[in-house]
Amino acid sequence: MNSTKTHYQRFLTQAGLTGFLLATCCQSLAQSSVGVAAAGEHSHGAAPFVLNGVAWPDQGVFVNAGARCTTREVDDGEAQAVEAVHNEYKRALKSLLNRGKPDQVSDQELAQVLAAGTKTVDVYVHVIKNTSGSGVVTQSQIDDQIGILAAAFSGTGYSFLLKGLDTTVNNAWFTAGPGSGNERKMKQTLRKGGANALNIYTTSPSQGYLGWATFPWNYTSQARQDGVVVLYSSLPGGTAAPYNKGDTATHEVGHWLGLYHTFQGGCNGNGDYVSDTPAEASAAFGCPTGRDTCSSAGLDPILNFMDYTDDNCMNTFSNDQIARMLSMGSSYRGL
Repeated sequence: MNSTKTHYQRFLTQAGLTGFLLATCCQSLAQSSVGVAAAGEHSHGAAPFVLNGVAWPDQGVFVNAGARCTTREVDDGEAQAVEAVHNEYKRALKSLLNRGKPDQVSDQELAQVLAAGTKTVDVYVHVIKNTSGSGVVTQSQIDDQIGILAAAFSGTGYSFLLKGLDTTVNNAWFTAGPGSGNERKMKQTLRKGGANALNIYTTSPSQGYLGWATFPWNYTSQARQDGVVVLYSSLPGGTAAPYNKGDTATHEVGHWLGLYHTFQGGCNGNGDYVSDTPAEASAAFGCPTGRDTCSSAGLDPILNFMDYTDDNCMNTFSNDQIARMLSMGSSYRGL
């Protein structure tokens, strides 16, 4: 199977298909808040929710303000352009797999080919601290974070190898927000590797945000901005409860590999562009077992890493999400 996969990749390279895919023009990274509350979901009377020194009226307000993840929401036009290129890529691979009959190869069968062997993601962690000493992340926490990623992505074909670690003291970078000039300077200075290298920046955004990421199709136009930013205290053993088990990074790496939020689009439209995550009207928080906000089949996917539930609640990627990550990672990141 490994030699077969290598043959397909070599064919795509020789045919120039990889270059065609990577040349896709996408919009630049921009900030957008996400997550509109479902009717009646506001937690009136709940205790104030405090994260990283920022107080919110309650956890629902924090989540619905988009602070759980400030990765931008992709609009329909961009999403459909990405899907057109993505589907063409999958069709070309399926045609190779089945001698010109791509319609007879399912996405899951394609994913099995793409998952053959292990695709190692080189990880570079950039720890940002301020002059007061805040932002300390221990080697043990970083090792545990790599382990959390390995566990979350087990079965996807992806493994994670810590390739580099550096620490920078810079007050402006420490509190940089998404899309800010300070974020751009930080990444331009520190980023390492190519499209297949995962750069993680641990900071403390002044707005009280938990994290954000770039999408794989943005790499061509925004290579130096590629990567994941997470609140330093969200790493395993940190103080950002209930988001201190390391799954903020898991969630953001899901975006980095091409996944959308499970609640994208609410109950209508294409949603998150995978078929096995039931639609949900809005982001979930806590761990609301039995939550069902759309009339379509299936309960809300509150256990999914791409929802907004607490770290102790989320524990799965769906089969179609795995297939999507494998295809996106292969086409845009060379993984």
